[in-house]
Amino acid sequence: MGLQGKIVLITGASSGIGALTAQFVAERGALPILTARSQAKLAEASAAIRGEHAVMQMDVTSDEDVERVVQHIIAQYGRIDIVLNNAGFGAFKRITDMPIAEYAAMMDVNYMGIVRCTKAVLPHMLERGEGHIVNVASIAGKIGSPKSTGYTATKHAVLGFTNALRMELAGTGIAVSAVNPGPIDTPFFDLADPSGQYVNNVRWFMMPAEKVARHLVRVMETRKSEVDLPWLGALGTRLYHLFPRLANRVAGKLLNKK
Repeated sequence: MGLQGKIVLITGASSGIGALTAQFVAERGALPILTARSQAKLAEASAAIRGEHAVMQMDVTSDEDVERVVQHIIAQYGRIDIVLNNAGFGAFKRITDMPIAEYAAMMDVNYMGIVRCTKAVLPHMLERGEGHIVNVASIAGKIGSPKSTGYTATKHAVLGFTNALRMELAGTGIAVSAVNPGPIDTPFFDLADPSGQYVNNVRWFMMPAEKVARHLVRVMETRKSEVDLPWLGALGTRLYHLFPRLANRVAGKLLNKK
Protein backbone atom coordinates (compact mmCIF):
# COMPACT_ATOMS: atom_id res chain seq x y z
CA MET A 1 0.00 0.00 0.00
CA GLY A 2 1.57 3.28 -1.11
CA LEU A 3 1.59 6.49 0.91
CA GLN A 4 0.81 8.86 -1.96
CA GLY A 5 -1.77 11.39 -0.80
CA LYS A 6 -2.09 9.96 2.70
CA ILE A 7 -2.66 12.30 5.65
CA VAL A 8 -0.26 11.18 8.39
CA LEU A 9 -0.50 12.57 11.92
CA ILE A 10 2.79 12.21 13.81
CA THR A 11 3.23 12.91 17.52
CA GLY A 12 6.64 13.66 19.00
CA ALA A 13 7.66 14.95 15.57
CA SER A 14 9.95 17.79 16.64
CA SER A 15 13.12 15.64 16.64
CA GLY A 16 14.49 12.11 16.40
CA ILE A 17 12.58 9.38 14.60
CA GLY A 18 9.38 11.42 14.50
CA ALA A 19 10.99 14.24 12.53
CA LEU A 20 12.81 11.85 10.21
CA THR A 21 9.69 9.79 9.54
CA ALA A 22 7.91 12.99 8.57
CA GLN A 23 10.66 13.68 6.02
CA PHE A 24 10.47 10.17 4.57
CA VAL A 25 6.67 10.01 4.23
CA ALA A 26 6.72 13.42 2.55
CA GLU A 27 9.22 12.05 0.04
CA ARG A 28 6.72 9.29 -0.73
CA GLY A 29 3.97 11.76 -1.50
CA ALA A 30 2.16 11.72 1.84
CA LEU A 31 1.24 14.83 3.79
CA PRO A 32 2.76 14.57 7.26
CA ILE A 33 1.32 16.66 10.07
CA LEU A 34 4.01 17.22 12.67
CA THR A 35 2.89 17.72 16.26
CA ALA A 36 4.80 18.30 19.48
CA ARG A 37 4.82 20.69 22.43
CA SER A 38 7.75 22.86 21.31
CA GLN A 39 6.90 25.31 18.56
CA ALA A 40 10.56 26.20 18.08
CA LYS A 41 11.65 22.58 17.59
CA LEU A 42 8.72 21.96 15.27
CA ALA A 43 9.90 24.87 13.14
CA GLU A 44 13.36 23.27 12.88
CA ALA A 45 11.87 19.92 11.88
CA SER A 46 9.62 21.62 9.34
CA ALA A 47 12.58 23.33 7.67
CA ALA A 48 14.10 19.93 6.83
CA ILE A 49 11.03 18.63 4.97
CA ARG A 50 10.76 18.87 1.22
CA GLY A 51 7.16 18.61 0.19
CA GLU A 52 3.76 19.54 1.50
CA HIS A 53 3.32 19.20 5.25
CA ALA A 54 1.80 20.94 8.25
CA VAL A 55 2.93 21.78 11.77
CA MET A 56 0.61 21.95 14.77
CA GLN A 57 1.51 22.47 18.41
CA MET A 58 -0.05 19.73 20.56
CA ASP A 59 0.41 18.36 24.07
CA VAL A 60 -0.48 14.66 24.23
CA THR A 61 -1.11 14.94 27.98
CA SER A 62 -4.10 17.24 27.36
CA ASP A 63 -7.44 15.69 26.37
CA GLU A 64 -8.66 19.04 25.06
CA ASP A 65 -5.50 19.79 23.07
CA VAL A 66 -5.50 16.39 21.35
CA GLU A 67 -9.20 16.63 20.49
CA ARG A 68 -8.76 20.19 19.19
CA VAL A 69 -5.89 19.26 16.87
CA VAL A 70 -7.54 16.10 15.54
CA GLN A 71 -10.77 17.94 14.76
CA HIS A 72 -8.81 20.76 13.11
CA ILE A 73 -6.96 18.29 10.86
CA ILE A 74 -10.19 16.56 9.85
CA ALA A 75 -11.87 19.89 9.14
CA GLN A 76 -8.92 21.10 7.05
CA TYR A 77 -7.92 17.93 5.20
CA GLY A 78 -11.07 15.82 5.38
CA ARG A 79 -9.50 12.77 7.00
CA ILE A 80 -6.60 11.22 8.90
CA ASP A 81 -5.29 8.07 7.22
CA ILE A 82 -2.44 7.15 9.57
CA VAL A 83 -1.56 8.06 13.14
CA LEU A 84 2.02 7.53 14.28
CA ASN A 85 1.95 7.61 18.10
CA ASN A 86 5.60 8.38 18.71
CA ALA A 87 5.68 10.93 21.57
CA GLY A 88 7.50 9.66 24.63
CA PHE A 89 10.40 10.07 27.03
CA GLY A 90 12.34 8.02 29.55
CA ALA A 91 14.22 8.40 32.80
CA PHE A 92 16.60 5.67 33.95
CA LYS A 93 16.71 5.54 37.74
CA ARG A 94 16.38 2.96 40.48
CA ILE A 95 12.92 2.75 41.99
CA THR A 96 14.27 4.10 45.28
CA ASP A 97 15.56 7.20 43.49
CA MET A 98 12.59 7.95 41.24
CA PRO A 99 9.73 10.05 42.66
CA ILE A 100 6.18 8.87 42.07
CA ALA A 101 5.60 12.03 40.04
CA GLU A 102 8.16 10.88 37.45
CA TYR A 103 6.43 7.50 37.11
CA ALA A 104 3.12 9.29 36.60
CA ALA A 105 4.57 11.76 34.06
CA MET A 106 6.09 8.99 31.94
CA MET A 107 2.86 7.01 31.97
CA ASP A 108 0.87 10.12 31.06
CA VAL A 109 2.97 10.82 27.97
CA ASN A 110 4.12 7.38 26.83
CA TYR A 111 0.90 5.46 27.42
CA MET A 112 -2.00 7.82 28.04
CA GLY A 113 -0.81 10.04 25.16
CA ILE A 114 -1.37 7.10 22.82
CA VAL A 115 -4.77 6.39 24.36
CA ARG A 116 -5.84 10.03 23.94
CA CYS A 117 -4.74 10.27 20.31
CA THR A 118 -6.27 6.92 19.43
CA LYS A 119 -9.61 7.75 21.05
CA ALA A 120 -9.70 11.13 19.33
CA VAL A 121 -9.12 9.77 15.82
CA LEU A 122 -10.85 6.39 16.04
CA PRO A 123 -14.50 7.49 15.60
CA HIS A 124 -13.48 9.19 12.34
CA MET A 125 -11.61 6.10 11.11
CA LEU A 126 -14.47 3.79 12.06
CA GLU A 127 -16.92 5.98 10.17
CA ARG A 128 -14.73 5.77 7.06
CA GLY A 129 -13.99 2.05 7.55
CA GLU A 130 -10.25 2.51 7.08
CA GLY A 131 -7.16 3.80 8.81
CA HIS A 132 -3.91 2.75 10.42
CA ILE A 133 -2.67 3.30 13.98
CA VAL A 134 1.08 2.80 14.46
CA ASN A 135 2.35 2.80 18.04
CA VAL A 136 6.02 3.15 18.89
CA ALA A 137 6.62 0.85 21.85
CA SER A 138 10.04 -0.63 22.66
CA ILE A 139 12.01 -3.82 23.15
CA ALA A 140 11.87 -2.62 26.77
CA GLY A 141 8.17 -3.42 26.64
CA LYS A 142 9.10 -7.09 26.29
CA ILE A 143 12.26 -7.35 28.38
CA GLY A 144 12.75 -5.33 31.56
CA SER A 145 16.11 -4.14 32.82
CA PRO A 146 17.56 -2.50 35.94
CA LYS A 147 16.88 1.23 36.42
CA SER A 148 14.01 1.02 33.94
CA THR A 149 10.97 0.14 36.04
CA GLY A 150 9.12 3.31 35.05
CA TYR A 151 9.96 3.37 31.35
CA THR A 152 9.55 -0.39 30.89
CA ALA A 153 6.13 -0.31 32.53
CA THR A 154 4.92 2.38 30.13
CA LYS A 155 6.02 0.35 27.12
CA HIS A 156 4.46 -2.85 28.50
CA ALA A 157 1.25 -0.82 28.72
CA VAL A 158 1.62 0.38 25.12
CA LEU A 159 2.07 -3.18 23.86
CA GLY A 160 -0.88 -4.46 25.87
CA PHE A 161 -3.07 -1.66 24.57
CA THR A 162 -1.91 -2.22 20.99
CA ASN A 163 -2.47 -5.98 21.01
CA ALA A 164 -5.92 -5.69 22.56
CA LEU A 165 -6.91 -2.84 20.21
CA ARG A 166 -5.84 -4.87 17.16
CA MET A 167 -8.19 -7.67 18.19
CA GLU A 168 -10.99 -5.22 19.01
CA LEU A 169 -10.77 -3.58 15.59
CA ALA A 170 -10.50 -6.78 13.56
CA GLY A 171 -12.77 -6.56 10.53
CA THR A 172 -13.21 -2.78 10.69
CA GLY A 173 -10.65 -1.93 8.03
CA ILE A 174 -8.36 -0.31 10.60
CA ALA A 175 -4.87 -1.76 11.02
CA VAL A 176 -3.00 -1.53 14.32
CA SER A 177 0.79 -1.91 14.45
CA ALA A 178 3.50 -1.88 17.11
CA VAL A 179 7.14 -1.04 16.40
CA ASN A 180 9.52 -2.08 19.17
CA PRO A 181 13.00 -0.60 18.78
CA GLY A 182 16.00 -1.10 20.99
CA PRO A 183 18.30 1.87 21.78
CA ILE A 184 18.26 4.59 19.10
CA ASP A 185 20.78 7.38 18.60
CA THR A 186 18.43 10.31 19.29
CA PRO A 187 18.04 13.18 21.80
CA PHE A 188 15.93 10.77 23.90
CA PHE A 189 19.04 10.00 25.93
CA ASP A 190 19.71 13.66 26.80
CA LEU A 191 17.05 13.23 29.49
CA ALA A 192 17.04 9.46 29.99
CA ASP A 193 20.81 9.16 30.45
CA PRO A 194 22.32 12.58 31.23
CA SER A 195 25.58 11.04 32.47
CA GLY A 196 26.11 9.22 29.15
CA GLN A 197 26.99 5.98 30.94
CA TYR A 198 24.26 3.89 29.33
CA VAL A 199 24.92 5.29 25.86
CA ASN A 200 28.62 4.48 26.15
CA ASN A 201 27.84 0.93 27.31
CA VAL A 202 25.41 0.15 24.47
CA ARG A 203 26.82 2.29 21.67
CA TRP A 204 27.71 -0.84 19.66
CA PHE A 205 24.03 -1.87 19.79
CA MET A 206 22.43 1.52 19.11
CA MET A 207 20.58 2.01 15.83
CA PRO A 208 20.76 5.14 13.68
CA ALA A 209 17.51 7.10 13.88
CA GLU A 210 17.24 6.99 10.08
CA LYS A 211 17.11 3.17 10.10
CA VAL A 212 14.22 3.10 12.58
CA ALA A 213 12.35 5.85 10.73
CA ARG A 214 12.58 3.88 7.49
CA HIS A 215 11.18 0.82 9.27
CA LEU A 216 8.27 2.95 10.47
CA VAL A 217 7.56 4.03 6.92
CA ARG A 218 7.70 0.39 5.78
CA VAL A 219 5.19 -0.57 8.46
CA MET A 220 2.87 2.17 7.20
CA GLU A 221 3.18 0.78 3.68
CA THR A 222 2.77 -2.91 4.58
CA ARG A 223 0.44 -2.54 7.61
CA LYS A 224 2.49 -5.23 9.36
CA SER A 225 1.21 -5.94 12.87
CA GLU A 226 4.51 -5.87 14.76
CA VAL A 227 8.21 -5.29 14.19
CA ASP A 228 11.06 -5.78 16.70
CA LEU A 229 14.34 -3.93 16.06
CA PRO A 230 17.17 -4.73 15.59
CA TRP A 231 17.24 -8.43 14.62
CA LEU A 232 19.41 -9.21 17.66
CA GLY A 233 16.81 -7.62 19.91
CA ALA A 234 14.06 -9.57 18.17
CA LEU A 235 15.98 -12.80 18.75
CA GLY A 236 16.56 -11.88 22.38
CA THR A 237 12.86 -11.33 23.05
CA ARG A 238 11.98 -14.72 21.57
CA LEU A 239 14.58 -16.52 23.63
CA TYR A 240 13.50 -14.61 26.74
CA HIS A 241 9.92 -15.77 26.42
CA LEU A 242 10.88 -19.35 25.55
CA PHE A 243 13.30 -19.71 28.48
CA PRO A 244 12.31 -17.04 31.04
CA ARG A 245 14.12 -18.42 34.10
CA LEU A 246 17.36 -19.03 32.24
CA ALA A 247 17.04 -15.68 30.49
CA ASN A 248 16.57 -13.85 33.79
CA ARG A 249 19.80 -15.30 35.13
CA VAL A 250 21.77 -14.52 31.99
CA ALA A 251 20.09 -11.29 30.90
CA GLY A 252 20.20 -9.73 34.36
CA LYS A 253 23.92 -9.09 33.93
CA LEU A 254 23.83 -8.34 30.21
CA LEU A 255 21.06 -5.75 30.59
CA ASN A 256 22.50 -4.01 33.64
CA LYS A 257 24.10 -1.23 31.59
CA LYS A 258 22.39 1.91 32.90
